[in-house]
Parts: sequence; C-alpha cells; structure tokens
Amino acid sequence: MVWQNHTRVSEFFLSGLTTNHAVELALFTFFVVIYMLIILGNMLIIFTIAHDQRLHSPMYFFLSNLSVIDVCHSSVVMPKMLADFLVDKKSISFEECVAQMFFLHLFACTEIFLLTIMAYDRYLAICNPMHYGTIMSRKRCLQLATVMWMGGLIHSVSLTALTLNLPYCGPSAIDNFFCDVPLVIKLACTNTHILEMLLVSNSGLISVVCFLVLVTSYVVILVSLRNHLSEGQHKALSTCAAHLTVVTLFLGHCIFIYLRPAKSLAADKVVSVFFTAITPLMNPIIYTFRNEDMKNALRKLCRRQIDSQDK
Repeated sequence: MVWQNHTRVSEFFLSGLTTNHAVELALFTFFVVIYMLIILGNMLIIFTIAHDQRLHSPMYFFLSNLSVIDVCHSSVVMPKMLADFLVDKKSISFEECVAQMFFLHLFACTEIFLLTIMAYDRYLAICNPMHYGTIMSRKRCLQLATVMWMGGLIHSVSLTALTLNLPYCGPSAIDNFFCDVPLVIKLACTNTHILEMLLVSNSGLISVVCFLVLVTSYVVILVSLRNHLSEGQHKALSTCAAHLTVVTLFLGHCIFIYLRPAKSLAADKVVSVFFTAITPLMNPIIYTFRNEDMKNALRKLCRRQIDSQDK
C-alpha cells in the first residue's frame, strides 16, 4: 500500500483529558460506570424490543439499530480512554489509530443517517398516518437500514483512505484522548489544505444538511399538530422532543468539529466526551423513561423474569 512506503511514525501519543493522576483515577471510576450503563442500557433496549411483539414496528426497529450503533460507537473510544487513565504513556500504534478513525466515522456517519431516517419515520407516522403502514413496510425499513450502513461505510472508507495516503514523519502528539481525522492530518508532513476542505465538505456538510432536514421535519410536525393536540398527539410530540434532544447533542458535535479547519480548541475535549460517552448514555434514558410503550414492555419483561424464577 502507498502509505506504508511513506509512513515513518509508528505510533501516536495522546494527551488524554488531564495530566493529574488523582483526577485520572477519579475519571476512570466515573467513566467505567458510564460505559457499563451504556452497554447495559442499550442492550436492554435491544433485548426488550426483540422479545415484545408490540414493539415490532418501524420506530422500534430503527431504535434498536440506534442502540446497536451506540454500543459500537462508544466501544471504539472508551476502552482505550479507560486504559489510558491508568498509564503515564498514552500511546496508540499507527494501525490502531487508523482502525479507530475508520470505525469512529463508520458508526458516527451511520448514526447521522439513522437519525434522519427516524425523523422521516415520525413525519410519516404523524402527518400521513393513513399511508404510513404501506410506505414504511418491513421491506422498506430493511432497505433504509441497508442504505444508511452503506452510506456510513462509503464515508468512512473515503476519509480513511485519504488520511492513509499522507506521509507521517513527526510530530506524533494528538491533542485529544482518541484519534480522529482532523487531528491526525495535522501531523502529516505535507500541505493538507485541500484535504481539510474535503473533510469540511464531506463530514461538515453531511452534518449540516441532515440537521436542516431534521429541523424542517419537526417544524412541519409541530405545525400540523398545533391546533389539535389529542392524547396520542401529545405522545407523538414527546417522542419527537426526545429525538430532537438526541439529534442536537450528536449533530452539534459533528458540526462543531468538522465544519471548520483542522485545529485544536480548548472546548474540543469536552465536546468529544459528550460525543463518545454522554450521547450514547442519553439515548437509553430518553427513549426508555420518556416512552410509555418501552416502560410497559420493560415492566412486562421484569414480571416474566420474576415469574420464571418463582417457578
């Protein structure tokens, strides 16, 4: 491969979140709990949806996909971050760095497309309920899921390939706790201005366009419901509010990081923590405790487990 003939740097050094060891130990404990809650919460959603026939609908099909992506997305970064809290030398090999970038963009871009599809699903369910079942058939849901994963894969492969073709001969310090394309291309021993523009036009514009589509869909939904709010429509608005909260947290990071030239800002690490740890944790909380169907399914699942243990 081309990059093997030019790469001199064999590893990169991450700055982490802090240099204070006592603070690192406290953060290790905190983020271990966060990571466990992310895994358990999202796996509970997946398990509940799979075992409750009443939740076998397009909305919950896409919600289970979101939980799968959140588990994978957080697992790309958090295990390495937790390990680095316990060591002084926070290094990552070139190959591990490339893998981290590839999977980070794969899951992040796929989630952006998924959130957009979920907004489209809510728009159809609320604004066109008579034809919702026909439009969002099982076949159509599977097609949309395939498209979003393929879109994420193409995006990730293209960015990773562009990054690999750059020569790296030092420096090798990354001012964050994980590898990301804007941070890595800064270290290339060549002019990366064109690549930075490609990154902005790719990741940045994808985030902005999807965000505008999402906001537009919710404006249309709110306008359609403003004059007649039945109990079911209150429920629909609650679902949309939860979805919009997730969208704002997730896409806000993408727009902040990728819609500007590749340079480090003081707020980058804080925003990245929300991106990799807080948002995947918020999804189970928002979609479970704000969703009556999910709460009823969880109660039913708990009763079933208790009854089986009694027998």
